[in-house]
Amino acid sequence: MNTAISVEQLSKEYQLGVIGTGTLTRDLNKWWARLRGKPDPYARIGEADQSNLVGDSILALANVSFTVQQGEVLGIIGRNGAGKSTLLKILSQVTAPTQGKVKIKGRVGSLLEVGTGFHPELTGRENVYLNGAILGMTRDEVDGKFDEIVDFSGVEKFIDTPVKRYSSGMYVRLAFAVAAHLDPEILIVDEVLAVGDAEFQKKCLGKMGEVATEGRTVLFVSHNMQAIKKLCSKSVLIEGGKIEIIGKTKDVIERYFQNPSKAEALVSIDQTIDSLPFDPVFKLVGVKIFQNDDENPQMFMNSEPIKIEIRYRLIKDIDQLRVYIDLCDDENNLLLRSFHDERSMSRESNRVGEYLSIVTIPENLLGPINYVIWVRASIHNVRNCLKGIRIPLRIENTGLYNFRYPSDTFRGKLAIPLNWETKNIGGFF
Repeated sequence: MNTAISVEQLSKEYQLGVIGTGTLTRDLNKWWARLRGKPDPYARIGEADQSNLVGDSILALANVSFTVQQGEVLGIIGRNGAGKSTLLKILSQVTAPTQGKVKIKGRVGSLLEVGTGFHPELTGRENVYLNGAILGMTRDEVDGKFDEIVDFSGVEKFIDTPVKRYSSGMYVRLAFAVAAHLDPEILIVDEVLAVGDAEFQKKCLGKMGEVATEGRTVLFVSHNMQAIKKLCSKSVLIEGGKIEIIGKTKDVIERYFQNPSKAEALVSIDQTIDSLPFDPVFKLVGVKIFQNDDENPQMFMNSEPIKIEIRYRLIKDIDQLRVYIDLCDDENNLLLRSFHDERSMSRESNRVGEYLSIVTIPENLLGPINYVIWVRASIHNVRNCLKGIRIPLRIENTGLYNFRYPSDTFRGKLAIPLNWETKNIGGFF
């Protein structure tokens, strides 16, 4: 079997802080302010001053080596900030490595972030042909795939509209259709499929399965372990910029969940919030989780409610803001999604100011297993303001869980005591 991708001693180092402002005059003003201990004169309102970070660096990848054979589907898993997206950007030649070598045999089609590879001023049709040209295809070759691409994406009505007017979901639909149908020998897909709806995600996974059976190589990053299990026979786990394990997908996933609290304990919720990317309208201030007034306990009881407090600041007025939580099992399968406004009959504009949203998970809902809560925020049908703060949750077997039958160790992902009624209605045989 031929090698499609070879990665040798790959490292990537990023310099922290803002390095340049775009003009020499502004750079000098910025340097003079820093020299006098003054704040950055060009920092946006509400944005943290990054000037004190200049000169510091972070190693996003450290001596990563592996090979991918032609026709292989490789899953790449790891926690947020592990270095997965950095690796894919290097393989897609979006950024260069600090050291090491990458050898790729074949054309690469990438879907890394919403909008990557698309020109916002061009229409959907024009972007299809542009991406085909980037892959080295002729116009006739793209013509032969065009109808199939548009049909798969479901954006036929808007194909002649500039893509800057597309919603994030429409963007991803068309981008994935282009990447999958323009016959790249290597398809690289990051977690952007989470933007699409459930039906489209299913179509995408099916298409990637087809691509794999055609002998093309697929690299797939996802937090959805069910999708990884279904598509990938081999996977790699990245932790802290290094390869923790590479091998059979089942073994890699087991290693990933072996001790979920250990990796999470390295970064507190507050530290995670500090590292979030800047958003022009939404600023997450803090997230706290309580049970019986204890903040962030190591173990939660299913006999008591769990309260999550989400504090955030709106920098501008926002229409149809949705703050919500996703309750997932330890393989990141969605069990429950709850929005802050789901009991409201109207969607009012949210004004500038600071807000506190509190959600309560009732008692006797969760079973004694590992869960994950994601705290998220979005502008409805427009974009994500907060991709997610991850909170691991371990539930202890107490309360009404199997109260009558304590020998039963597992009832399912949820442990809701349902109301039953049994009557003696008489009769005899």
